[in-house]
Amino acid sequence: MSQDVNVFVEIQNDEIRKVTPQLVTAGRPLAEARGGKLRGILIGKGSERLAPEAAKLGFDHVVFVDDASLAEYSSEGYASAIVGAMQELKGVLLVGNTSIGKDIGPGIAQRLGLGMVSDVVNTESTGEKPSFKRPIYAGKAYETIEIQEEDYVLSIRANSYPSAEPSATAAEVKKLDIPLGAEKLRTTVKEVVERAAGKVDLTEADIVVSGGMGVKGPEGFDTLRPLCDVLGAALGSSRAAVLAGFIHPSHQVGQTGKTVSPSLYIACGISGAIQHKAGMSTSKCIVAINTDPDAPIFEIADYGIVGDLFEVVPALTEEFKKLLS
Repeated sequence: MSQDVNVFVEIQNDEIRKVTPQLVTAGRPLAEARGGKLRGILIGKGSERLAPEAAKLGFDHVVFVDDASLAEYSSEGYASAIVGAMQELKGVLLVGNTSIGKDIGPGIAQRLGLGMVSDVVNTESTGEKPSFKRPIYAGKAYETIEIQEEDYVLSIRANSYPSAEPSATAAEVKKLDIPLGAEKLRTTVKEVVERAAGKVDLTEADIVVSGGMGVKGPEGFDTLRPLCDVLGAALGSSRAAVLAGFIHPSHQVGQTGKTVSPSLYIACGISGAIQHKAGMSTSKCIVAINTDPDAPIFEIADYGIVGDLFEVVPALTEEFKKLLS
């Protein structure tokens, strides 16, 4: 039996993403139950530079694959590198349920011949056959899946586990020589054009402020942005607001958008269709602002305000300024 648990250390904009310490928290009890070690895996050109930082996140070992063909992210390149690493290292693999994790996780599992549980929000047990909780039916229910195989792949929803405390001592760092090279890849990325993003990554944000059709137009989101600035929140939206052209699709939260699980979710002018709930129902605290007292969003809200968001949100913004100043 291969004992170790491996964590894909995701890098974005030359920084280790916030989901990684959460994966350390999720992976540590699994490694201990198996009598193995917890290992971090970094992938990408220049990943050696971030290896010392990863070594202080709570891993027992850290390995990295640094290759020129990994200068830009591609699903084929990254998946090939991780598959090569896992064929050498063996064991369990944890990835974040991020855009990249969802892109490469299933393919890695298939190529390694392993089962996979996606969008895990809780570990039910860490015994000989561990089981994991995940939402189903657009978040209306949860299922618990028991792992029958020794090795498997998990994708973990961001903010479902607390972040592990940094380690006082750095883990051992080692380079893996995985044969890649652009000539071995069927596709290569020639250019990446980045869209101007928000100040806070939506999927990893601790606070999210979202707007729906109640904002009435693109300018309505300008009412929400000052609240985001005061709270250090990410700006989200409903699918309806995106389809109406009020905001870019990258802000969409829901079944066909991004899944978030912040400590605080403030829904402004969002009715609460089941597709939207699917993307935010695991938020720790939900505040809903809507003029319709019968809006479905109030069914899952911890706090509800029946009122005009154009009056309520500026008032909240001013109060938070006073409290946080």
